[in-house]
Amino acid sequence: MTWLFIIGLAISGATALPLPAEVRILTRILGADHGSTGWLTWLVQIRDALNLMQEKAPVLFYGTDWLAFGHFVIAIAFIGALRDPVRNHWLFEFGMIACVLVVPYAFLFGGLRGIPMWWRLVDCSFGVFGFVPLWFCRKWAGELDDKYKSSNLDL
Repeated sequence: MTWLFIIGLAISGATALPLPAEVRILTRILGADHGSTGWLTWLVQIRDALNLMQEKAPVLFYGTDWLAFGHFVIAIAFIGALRDPVRNHWLFEFGMIACVLVVPYAFLFGGLRGIPMWWRLVDCSFGVFGFVPLWFCRKWAGELDDKYKSSNLDL
């Protein structure tokens, strides 16, 4: 489960790097330019905004570069939890807290930025889906700790 969380963080970070190209490809695959409505219209709006920023102010994408970097660094930190889940159980707790905080963050800043409610719910799902494996990892690390303590092994 820890590997699942690490891989999820790394993939999430990697997708922040080629953002304009990803959205261009997605709109092309979905045929979003052909009189679409609803979320496809929003996707075209995002594509056009990203293209404009890439043309006029590419420096803004430095922010998504750092977003990706943050994901990679956090993923690396969880290697400590892989190596010694009992001693580094605090990493699972840290991750769970971060996952819980995704929800108010998505609602607050999504609302301030005009992000549709349905997309804020998609963002919140990352916190929910991240929380679940971390909860199991924390539970299992506690069980390992109890097992070691009951067998009088030194940690």
